[in-house]
Amino acid sequence: MRIAAPATARLRTPTLDYVLIALLIALGVVAPFAVYPMFLMKALCFALFACAFNLLLGYVGLLSFGHAAFLGWAAYVCGHTAKVWGWPPELAILAGTATATLLGLVFGWLAIRRTGIYFAMITLALAQMTYFFALQAPFTGGEDGLQPIPRGELFGVIDLGRMLNMYYVTLAVFVFGFLLIYRTVHSPFGQVLKAIRENEARAVSLGYKVDQYKLLAFVLSAALSGFAGATKAVVFQFATLTDVHWHTSGEVVLMTLLGGMGTIFGPVVGAFVVVTLQNYLAGFGGWVTVITGAIFVACVLLFRRGIVGELTRFAAAQKRVRPA
Repeated sequence: MRIAAPATARLRTPTLDYVLIALLIALGVVAPFAVYPMFLMKALCFALFACAFNLLLGYVGLLSFGHAAFLGWAAYVCGHTAKVWGWPPELAILAGTATATLLGLVFGWLAIRRTGIYFAMITLALAQMTYFFALQAPFTGGEDGLQPIPRGELFGVIDLGRMLNMYYVTLAVFVFGFLLIYRTVHSPFGQVLKAIRENEARAVSLGYKVDQYKLLAFVLSAALSGFAGATKAVVFQFATLTDVHWHTSGEVVLMTLLGGMGTIFGPVVGAFVVVTLQNYLAGFGGWVTVITGAIFVACVLLFRRGIVGELTRFAAAQKRVRPA
């Protein structure tokens, strides 16, 4: 007998969400006329990466320390197919995304049977294996990385060598990935993921095949992370060991927690905050990590739910105390 999805899955999504999404897209369209496009493209790529990671951590409750593997290997494959094989950018990005999806399937199948710190350590160990492989593999360029990666022409029409064209393609990639995540979270599938996060034993008792749901969420998160990584490789025209290093996995955890874990817009805010700090504090050299860490500690102590999470809680509290 088929078990019906939770009643909450049939609730209509808030109208405010649509307004905020429209505002986000409108800001993205006009932003390059006021802010340097390369900075915005980097922030958008990491925002999509953080949203993909949040799908796993915020809505399933699985902490992965290996998501840099999906970002980095998608970048390597995208760069190799574009530079060596001469593939157009759209096929190179799809190749990188497909690689991350396959890698996510393997990682997920091996790690999904464990939870908590054991799951996190397995993902970290698998990611480190891929890091050392990238260090030794001839086609990755080793410590020198893979560069320069040609941007080419998208669909043979749009010249990505022009900065504004590249920016709007990056914006389109982010919007597509963000809307896909938004739709997933507000679907019956997303409601089951939330049920697993809140009480896995009860979800099992209701008849849901929990491991299959978690594996599918893991693969989707890996695919979207790869989508961000492949786009990033085209934007910056290089792929390096930094992309597959565990530091990158730590950064995406920082972005998600800082913005608000389990919120739709939190990872986007967190990604922009972290990228902004890295950009404007670059003059401090190695102290950037220390300063960023101190800011993170302060935010964790003062904003336990993250920036967006605390703002949402404050708005809800104001609504409750408002007189009728």
